[in-house]
Amino acid sequence: MRVLVAGATGAMGKQLVPRLVRAGHEVFAMTRNASNKAMLSKLGAVPVIADALDRRQVEAAVRQANPEVIVHQLTAIDHIDTRNFDRSFAATNRLRMEGTDNLLAAGRAVGVRRFVAQSNGAFTYARTGGPVKSEADPLDPSPVSQMASMVAAVGHLEKAVLGAGWTEGIVLRYGAFYGPGTSMAPGSEQIEMIRRGKFPVVGKGGGVWSFVHVADAAEATVAAVEGGTRGVYNIVDDDPAAVADWLPEVARMLGARKPMRVPRFVGRLAAGEAGVVLMTELRGASNAKAKRELGWRPAHPSWRQGLAVS
Repeated sequence: MRVLVAGATGAMGKQLVPRLVRAGHEVFAMTRNASNKAMLSKLGAVPVIADALDRRQVEAAVRQANPEVIVHQLTAIDHIDTRNFDRSFAATNRLRMEGTDNLLAAGRAVGVRRFVAQSNGAFTYARTGGPVKSEADPLDPSPVSQMASMVAAVGHLEKAVLGAGWTEGIVLRYGAFYGPGTSMAPGSEQIEMIRRGKFPVVGKGGGVWSFVHVADAAEATVAAVEGGTRGVYNIVDDDPAAVADWLPEVARMLGARKPMRVPRFVGRLAAGEAGVVLMTELRGASNAKAKRELGWRPAHPSWRQGLAVS
């Protein structure tokens, strides 16, 4: 199939593009910067240049590629500052709203039959009920103020993609990425904070995280391109874990001291309200539907093994 990947130069895109090529697809890689053309060509893709926030450029790029499938992997997340969570996600929020709308409009014009979009299953589920959520569970209806714009942008993307009756809209709610090029890669700022003992457990550390190795997420995306049906899929590993469990274990893997514990009010001063939510109230996600309907199995079934070799 002819597949257009928007957001092909990020950590996820660099894993996804060569997998699609190896699977026999003709891959077009959309990038804003012409300087990325050589790298994308080396991965086996045909580069197309467009700013995702410029509708005319997106329409021209999609016409050039004339794809059967569009894969929307547009993000602009670098370091996440939990005290300024809304600022950290501001550029990505625009891409999830304006960028999504631009890609959908361009895809409709050329008759794209499947549209696969990256969503967030790591930080967005409602913070009530059980510790692990399925795709049928709602996004957080009352997020803290610092996280409200991020959850709203995810909601916009999902509603737009699933509501596009002219194509088969598929939403992939990825867990927290780790592995090459991610915020939890060896040597990354987050890993180094854990190594230096600057990443404490807040309160009881009851927030439940669902992780996924970026390579496993790419494999799941290929499965969705080739065989997914309209709907939402959680793309996470088999081992959702509370912060009180995973953070000390990662510290042990790194040969670091056991993280200290601080009360919620101290955590709020240091990491903001969003940081406290991530540490104490987050809900994990189940991958049962992706396994059942996509035939996907993570090669790294647990962050416990995956982080040790990433």
